[in-house]
Amino acid sequence: MSKVKKIDDSMGKKIRESLQADCQSCFGLCCTALNITASSDFAIHKAAGTPCPNLQSDFSCQIHSKLRDQGFKGCTVYDCLGAGQKVSQTTFHGQDWRRFPEVSEKMFRVFPIMEQLYEMIAYVAEALSYKVDSSLFNKLHIQLEQLQRATELEADALLAIDIPTFRLPVNGLLLETSEQIRQSLITKIGKKPRKYDNRGVDWIGKNLKGKDLRATDLRGSYLIAANLQNADLRGVDFIGADLRDANLHGADLSTSMFLTQMQINSAQGNLQTKLPSHLKRPSHWAD
Repeated sequence: MSKVKKIDDSMGKKIRESLQADCQSCFGLCCTALNITASSDFAIHKAAGTPCPNLQSDFSCQIHSKLRDQGFKGCTVYDCLGAGQKVSQTTFHGQDWRRFPEVSEKMFRVFPIMEQLYEMIAYVAEALSYKVDSSLFNKLHIQLEQLQRATELEADALLAIDIPTFRLPVNGLLLETSEQIRQSLITKIGKKPRKYDNRGVDWIGKNLKGKDLRATDLRGSYLIAANLQNADLRGVDFIGADLRDANLHGADLSTSMFLTQMQINSAQGNLQTKLPSHLKRPSHWAD
């Protein structure tokens, strides 16, 4: 096994922290390009390519300050990581779909592709912020550069991308990263052996208050409305985990792995909840 590479983790960390949505530089793409199905998260049904009735002429939302009260909780959860402004300002060179209706159909098709590229960039950049071995670090760096180049492609080239082909190697590298980092933490914990692989587990509504879940693999797990109050979630792999309405009050997620803003936005927390540096505390969380 190659030696752990003493790397400066600032590159991956800075890239991850820079992936922030700038709605003022976007043409309301999440409010227009995406399909919305009426549910507890959305008060209306809206077909993809149709503007939300709350979208104003300047691409701002007329009920932005009261989305949750008006039945649009899903809007407060969503995060494009900056894909919206990339499509608006780079791919389509600032041509908005209202003034240039001829680009609208293509713009709305490109946005979900860019969104997925940005999601993969966020994961790979985060992986680069960890102290992994040199072989894995180099593979992650190459993968990041490939993903970043893809975001600079013209619209037609973006539409030709086979996203599953991109995802396959990324997923393998993230699994390898997770295993290295969690195994290192497991060794440090040095406690009585317990089950660390809970991938895809159904813990809906489960009471896990105060549990030590450090270094657990919770990829694709169902944690809807689970009670994780004051739980130790450091080093937990959360890729694809469903945290809707999970109680994270006082939980320690400071070094949780591959946790996204959307997952946090969908959960419940408070000022005592510890988050990774690249995530923001949702405004709807209790004081």
